[in-house]
Amino acid sequence: MKLQKSSKLTAYNRWGYAFVAPFVIVFAIFSVYPVLRTLYLSFTDLKILGKGNWIWFDNYKRVITDKFFWRALGNTLRIWGVNIVLQLGLAFLLVIIFSDVKYKMRGLPVFRILYYLPNLIAATSIAFLFNTLLDWRYGTFNILINSIYKLFGATYNPIDWIGSGSTAPYTLAVIQSWMWFGNSFLMLMASVQGINREYFEAAAIDGANRWTTFGKITLPLIRPIMMYVAITSLIGGLQMFDLPFLMVSQSGAAYRDVQTVMMYLYRFGFTTGSTQTGYASAVAYMLFLIILSVSIVQYKFFNKER
Repeated sequence: MKLQKSSKLTAYNRWGYAFVAPFVIVFAIFSVYPVLRTLYLSFTDLKILGKGNWIWFDNYKRVITDKFFWRALGNTLRIWGVNIVLQLGLAFLLVIIFSDVKYKMRGLPVFRILYYLPNLIAATSIAFLFNTLLDWRYGTFNILINSIYKLFGATYNPIDWIGSGSTAPYTLAVIQSWMWFGNSFLMLMASVQGINREYFEAAAIDGANRWTTFGKITLPLIRPIMMYVAITSLIGGLQMFDLPFLMVSQSGAAYRDVQTVMMYLYRFGFTTGSTQTGYASAVAYMLFLIILSVSIVQYKFFNKER
C-alpha cells in the first residue's frame, strides 16, 4: 500500500512539474536571461553588436565619475520628490475624509473609479493631452489664466510650462501625481477599511478630532501598506521615462532639466550614433543598486519601531 501511495504522489509531482514548466521556461528566457546578460555586458566595452572586450569595472568607474549621470539622477529625484509629496498628500487627505465616521461619506465605489481613471490612460495620450493644454501660445491653461487676469485689469505673460527648464520638472511632477494618486488612494483606503470600525467610533465618543484619530489610530495600523506604497513609488519614480521623453523635445531648452536616468540610459542603449551597450548596462545596474539601497533604508524606517 505504501509503495502504491508513493508512486501516485510521484506521478502527481510529475504532472505538477509539467504544468509549472511553461511559466519557468518563459520566465527564464525573458526575465532571468536578460538580467544576467545585462550584468555580463556591463563588464564589457560592447558598442552595438558582436562581442565586446572584458574591461572589468571600468564602466562602473565611468558611471561614478560621470557628472551627466548624477545630473540625470538629480532631475529624477526632484521630479519624483514633488510627485510623491503631492501624490501621497492628496491620497491621505481623501483617506481622512472617507474614513471619518462623522462625515459618513457615500458613493466610495464611484469615487474609486473616478480617481483611478487617470491611471488607465496610456502615457502617450496623457502626453499629447497636456502638451496641448499647456502650450504657451495656444494652450487652454494659459488662455484661462489670461482671462482671469483680464477680469482684474492685469497683464499676463504666458508661461512655457513644458519648454522652460524652471517649470518643466515641476509640471511633469504634478502630472505624474495626478496619474498615480488614485492608485495610492485605493491601496491606503483598502487598508483603512480593514481596520475595526470600533476604534474610530471609540475615538469619536472620546472626543478625538479627525487629525488625532488619523495620527494615533489610522497611521500606525496601515504602516505595512504605507511601506509598500512608498517603496513601489520609489521604484517607479526612479524608473521614470515615458512622460518626460514624450513631452519634452530633445532639442528643447528644458531637456537638460528633465532628462531622467532612464532617458540617459536610453541614449546610450538605443539611440543611433551614441550606442554604447556596455556602458548602458552599467548605468542600469547602478540604478538598480541605488533603488535597492534606498528601498532598504525605507524598509528600516517603517519597521524601526518593531
